[in-house]
Amino acid sequence: MTKREKPWGYTGGDGQAIERELRPETQAIRGALTRTSFQETSEALFLNSGFTYDSAEDAAASFAEQQEHHLYSRFSNPTVKMLEDRLAILEGGEAAIAFASGMAAMFSAVASGLKAGDRVVASPGMFSSCYVVLTEILPRWGVEVVVCEGNDADDWRAALTKKTELVFLESPSNPMLDIVDLELVCSLAKESDAKVIVDNVMASPLAQRPLDLGADLVMYSATKHLDGQGRVLGGAIIGSADFISNSLRPFARHTGPALSPFNAWVLLKSLETLPMRVEKMNQNALELAQHLESLSVSTRYPFLPSHPKHALAAKQMISGGSTVCIDLGSKTKAFDFLNALQVIDISNNLGDARSLATHPATTTHARLDEAVREKMGITEGTLRLSVGLEHIEDLKKDVELAL
Repeated sequence: MTKREKPWGYTGGDGQAIERELRPETQAIRGALTRTSFQETSEALFLNSGFTYDSAEDAAASFAEQQEHHLYSRFSNPTVKMLEDRLAILEGGEAAIAFASGMAAMFSAVASGLKAGDRVVASPGMFSSCYVVLTEILPRWGVEVVVCEGNDADDWRAALTKKTELVFLESPSNPMLDIVDLELVCSLAKESDAKVIVDNVMASPLAQRPLDLGADLVMYSATKHLDGQGRVLGGAIIGSADFISNSLRPFARHTGPALSPFNAWVLLKSLETLPMRVEKMNQNALELAQHLESLSVSTRYPFLPSHPKHALAAKQMISGGSTVCIDLGSKTKAFDFLNALQVIDISNNLGDARSLATHPATTTHARLDEAVREKMGITEGTLRLSVGLEHIEDLKKDVELAL
């Protein structure tokens, strides 16, 4: 069986496994579902910080990891664990670990596996906070970080000629929707024994499967599509049980970026509608991108034939994602457009049920130098549109009037 066909999932408190393949829509609701003795329908919310033991010997055995027992909610929690297990099921990974935010997940995944003298290769386009972690924080600790010159095969081959411990990449990237050849990069990375972390936020688990393409770890800001309703922060890393159990989880236990049980519970409820939400959002995004292009607006979207890596995107993605990037030529025109929108909100979030728009150069990527933004392709006229669940005709009319 492939990772996608693995028969994961539980139906109830008896823990009986379902011995057949479950589709994502079913996994999002029933994957790793566990119930207490009360047999509740919805997942239970455990807000407690600590746990008790039947005896001193029981506590000692639990801390010695001779038996499974929740020790403290900074380490693990029943509600959080259910979310982690369900995310692993959806992603086709062996294990998952949840965090308080997407950046907590990113930083922990990177920092837990590196030491002074190690080398990291990163994709040229990425979220600004990821760029700061990689190019400003890690070098202070003696880690060499190389940002790939471009996304073509030759660029990645040149960057990975030297021994490398870690490859961090975004595909599609935020906000320019650059596409990286995941199979190629993962193959090159394995020649150097490098682990590959793919930030899959812009795609979501429903639009791209990095583990199936050779990645070692997948990273999410669960705040985006996984919640997708602007309610809670969260993050997650999914991948090999060995790395998560022996490197990432010990790091997280001692540094404390734990996800709150309440946020985990909200995310569990959000996952129930993830497939239908993301499918509709992606459909709206494609149709809005096509409409913008028909209005002679410079438009970038992975599933448009005009995208420079359209063929690659169609090969490795299931759909094009919920984000559209446009360029109106100047900051003045971009601001005029944003201020004229009536349905779409101005906000720096994405992956939400509500359509949102932002000007990356002055918001999400304002922290970066102009030269870095220019290298990423972010201009003063660049706008990122996160397309939501509104009726597509209302969204089309909104951008028409704003233009």
